[in-house]
Amino acid sequence: MHVIGTVGLPGSGKGEAATVAREEGIPVVTMGDVVRQETADRGLDPAKDHGGVAQALREENGPAAIAERSLPMIDDRLEDHEAVLVDGLRSGVEVDTFEDRFGDAFTLVSIEAPFDVRAERIDARGRDAGANDGGEPLEKRDERERGFGMDDAMDRADVVIENTDSLEAFHERIRTIIREEAGESDEQETEPHQP
Repeated sequence: MHVIGTVGLPGSGKGEAATVAREEGIPVVTMGDVVRQETADRGLDPAKDHGGVAQALREENGPAAIAERSLPMIDDRLEDHEAVLVDGLRSGVEVDTFEDRFGDAFTLVSIEAPFDVRAERIDARGRDAGANDGGEPLEKRDERERGFGMDDAMDRADVVIENTDSLEAFHERIRTIIREEAGESDEQETEPHQP
């Protein structure tokens, strides 16, 4: 069993890492999906109100609220798979939650890219409402994410990937990490126990 978590500011490449994991047959639990579902449950617009609901969940239920809500989903996927990728940790408290639950079977990967590169990517993907459409500007999103404690989480990463090369190069680096971590999981489970 192995759980790989990703952390990174908006537009850094976490979604692309999740795509690679799925291509490798690794299920993905997206912490943002917990927030999107809660946003819809509250009758709000996920494109515009995602950040506010994420903040509200943490204020109402504690800083580990979203991580804790994702644990049953991770456990469910580990019943049928040797590894799971958790997309989108936001704080050191969330890292603590996963380290407490999974111990050495948890690896945190920080995906990093400069502001201008991330801004272009977010513009190109067209998924998020920008400032002109009633959403948050990237500077504000970064500030909110950092307010959750993202810098602490990124500082604690086991692996750091600078995502500034081509998409193909990034995919290859992620694929290598996933195969190494999932492979270690297989090895750990098949190694005989020493007395």
